[in-house]
Amino acid sequence: MELITSPATGGWFGPNHPLWSHSDVQCRGSRDTISAMEQHLIIRFVEPSSRIRAELARGAFALGHHAEVYADLDELADHLPETGVLVVRDDPARGGVSAVIDRLADHGHWLPLIATGENPSAQQIVAAMKAGALDYLPLPFEARRFAHSLAQIADEITHLGDARRRMIEARGRIASLSAREREVLHWLAEGSSNKNIARQLAISPRTVEIHRANMMAKLGAKHAAEAVRLRFESGMGAGKVA
Repeated sequence: MELITSPATGGWFGPNHPLWSHSDVQCRGSRDTISAMEQHLIIRFVEPSSRIRAELARGAFALGHHAEVYADLDELADHLPETGVLVVRDDPARGGVSAVIDRLADHGHWLPLIATGENPSAQQIVAAMKAGALDYLPLPFEARRFAHSLAQIADEITHLGDARRRMIEARGRIASLSAREREVLHWLAEGSSNKNIARQLAISPRTVEIHRANMMAKLGAKHAAEAVRLRFESGMGAGKVA
């Protein structure tokens, strides 16, 4: 069994490292480790503790990846990257993973995100995954688990990125709609005709037509089906009015 060394320090990154568990001794025959290393990912750690940032970065180097570190989300937002995998400390007091993803989306960005936290509750993990985290890794890290997570993300990153970018673009377009135009889109997604929408909103069918035409123009949709597709791509679904 051969320990993986850190190219950043040239030193051993072994089982006694404080941020990694005793299962972190890796051999180069590990399928997940080799798969993830072959991708040479850029791992971007957002972590308030300078000590933990340094240790996590050394861990990424030890797995064969490049690492960049940020003290907080503001520092990341100042120089938003186009590529890489985010590893972010989940802080429910500051909105958790949802706040991070929303902040990126406000800038038209998306990056695959792994959440981290010390002794996270089951509810905290579920909330992070629902918000869009692709995985949740409790601290201290297990290198084998981290390598496995990175390998899975590397295999899916293109598909996930395309889907997320479509979601961000769709949300941006829908954000331009007025409240009434969003209501029309909602009922259109429910399969309602103009007359049915008029009854639901207590307005005339002609008024519905005007709102619908404005809504279609703002969305850049040529057909009703295209407008409905944008609504679903936005992640809003058809079950509620935005």
